[in-house]
Amino acid sequence: MKLVALSVPQTAECLDHPKTQKRRNGAKAVSSICLKPPEPRFKVLSTSSLGKIPQLALLDDEQRFAMRVVAEVLPFRANNHVIELIDWSDPFNDPIFQLTFPQRGMLSDEHFGQMAALLTRQPGKAEIKVLARQIRRELNPHPAGQLQHNIPTLDGQALSGTQHKYAETVLFFPTQGQTCHAFCSFCFRWAQFSGDRSLRIASSDVRPLITYLQRSQQVSDVLITGGDPMVMKTRLLAQYLEALLAPELDHVRNIRIGSKALSFWPHRFVNDADADELMRLFERVVASGKHLAFMAHINHWRELDCDVAHEAVRRIRNTGATIRAQAPLLAHINDSADAWARSWREQVKLGIVPYYMFVERNTGAHCYFKVPLHRCLQIYRDAQQQVSGLCRTARGPSMSSGPGKIEIQGVTQIAGERVFVLRFLQARNPRWTHQPFFAKFDPEATWLNDLRPALGREKFFFEDELAQMAP
Repeated sequence: MKLVALSVPQTAECLDHPKTQKRRNGAKAVSSICLKPPEPRFKVLSTSSLGKIPQLALLDDEQRFAMRVVAEVLPFRANNHVIELIDWSDPFNDPIFQLTFPQRGMLSDEHFGQMAALLTRQPGKAEIKVLARQIRRELNPHPAGQLQHNIPTLDGQALSGTQHKYAETVLFFPTQGQTCHAFCSFCFRWAQFSGDRSLRIASSDVRPLITYLQRSQQVSDVLITGGDPMVMKTRLLAQYLEALLAPELDHVRNIRIGSKALSFWPHRFVNDADADELMRLFERVVASGKHLAFMAHINHWRELDCDVAHEAVRRIRNTGATIRAQAPLLAHINDSADAWARSWREQVKLGIVPYYMFVERNTGAHCYFKVPLHRCLQIYRDAQQQVSGLCRTARGPSMSSGPGKIEIQGVTQIAGERVFVLRFLQARNPRWTHQPFFAKFDPEATWLNDLRPALGREKFFFEDELAQMAP
């Protein structure tokens, strides 16, 4: 279907957004300065809003229905800033549209058919909820042992809202941060947003975390994650961050904040009502002697292609915090070396440190976004060859799998057998780190579960020990 160009009126709810008509083929965007620069008002778009988004009028009835079918299963949320980042003259080839809006291929034919058939009967909300929950349970909602292996205990009780997979790093999920300004359509944390409380990892009480950290002297890093902690008001976020500054936690040297807000709602750091207060909070953390790392999720260079995002980066860096960028490699969004090379160059230009290229996890809409491992490796290498050493800090391609972060280092021949060369960048057992191992080359493999040991081995070297770690 060929779509005609849509004229999207500029509003006073932005600092300035680049026009999108010239974005195709990497053409330089043209900025349009708003006549009024008041605080922009955040507007949520959800599944119930799909029929009210004027830009979607370009789609035919079948396409709009398909979006609703998928959105009933996989959480959908966007906002007015994200809408203006999209090139509505060609949405299905736009990476931001693919990143945020439901697509037909995100569900298998079986699951799509089940939900579509139900919706055509005009069911009640309860019926939709039951079927959606059933389908979600079949989409590996908590990959890599998030619930089975990663939840630590404190005095014999599971420590809610916390994960501790790697010795040095503890993850904490504050209850008030268990949503995002917009949802990435590929997100491996999608189960957190599905409304099913049995799939949620969250806690509103930081005190058990502090006790656990006091007893865990090997922990040097705490990652505040979600969802997105930046959806919280600064006064709430401060309760969690300032608790980590206590003298008895001197061994916790690094505080990380995982967030998508830098690109999905950069106004959070610039002109939200408590943006200045947020910057002062960051400054207090840095002044305490802790290293504050803002872990930005940047999937495509287009996300940062507006002035308000540049200003947000500048303000965060001025607090003394560092910004590191990470993202998975995704079909339909960034599965080209040129996209990654440009993204890394833009990040370095802004003072952001490229950190990780991940392999898309085997959860949710994995069927739509997966890229074969050998192709991920080729894209990574081709992108690295286009950039300077300052951009080559991004590690990858890396699978955040059950046993750890596994880097695909290469494909080679050993004793006449074609193999993947792999190693752990981080592991449940630190002794596995940087130990190379080999898997049979498989052109269709997209995840660790698809790989088989090479060179006559029946198991990978870590499998027996990993089995013994299982609860």
